[in-house]
Amino acid sequence: MRNSLGALLLAASMASGAGAQDIGGRYALVGEDFNGGTYVGSVTITATSDVTCEIRWLIAGDEAVGICMRQDNAFAASYVMNGNVGMVIYKVLKDGTLQGTWTVAGSNGVGKETLKPM
Repeated sequence: MRNSLGALLLAASMASGAGAQDIGGRYALVGEDFNGGTYVGSVTITATSDVTCEIRWLIAGDEAVGICMRQDNAFAASYVMNGNVGMVIYKVLKDGTLQGTWTVAGSNGVGKETLKPM
């Protein structure tokens, strides 16, 4: 019984605890802005702890830098680009693709992004 409980707890913690280190790497980016225009770029995610990370977008020569974290299949980041603060929430798909929506402080809209592992 004791061994069974230990095995159950270990399995539960492994199933629910995907961390930032599991998502680190480079991604190809395809996005859609508030007006429906498309853009492409790249993203680099670097783990900074078990649950947090640094994220860098490079889009048409502009760079955005932010902090991020993962909780199960949700991945969120805040960032600054050209002096504007924004946030993005991604869903982590089984193949490692991140599908998300983003916004910028003071704006009245959301954009969409898909990040595919390179």
